Amino acid sequence: MQVLNYDERMIAPMRQELTRFGIVELRTAAEVETAIKSTPGTALVVVNSVCGCAARMARPAVAMALMGDTKPDHSYTVFAGQDIEATKQARSHFTGYAPSSPSIALFKDGKLVTMIERYQIEGRPADEIAADLTAAFERYCK
Repeated sequence: MQVLNYDERMIAPMRQELTRFGIVELRTAAEVETAIKSTPGTALVVVNSVCGCAARMARPAVAMALMGDTKPDHSYTVFAGQDIEATKQARSHFTGYAPSSPSIALFKDGKLVTMIERYQIEGRPADEIAADLTAAFERYCK
């Protein structure tokens, strides 16, 4: 199996697609643990990826959902395949879900309340995924 080695110059624009909306990058396991366990309220955690469905559907969907009136108190991202320990730590909190990227989790007071996995992202338009996120925000973030 060939491992693709992406240089940070190639990854930076993919990171910025989320951070430009105020989503905080978590690059270490300790940052993830603090963000999920020690932050009261709601927290969105996006597992970013270099794959095409992250670019075409997941990242745009997150951006659209965050433009609404109701949104999480905090928004974070980890980058699968790049920030390996941070991603592993985030996934350790996705109890009952297989690792997938991209994926999107919503926590309330440190507990996972909803999860959108890759299979729910792949092949769907960004606006449909954004609608799912917006519905989750309406349910858990008010």
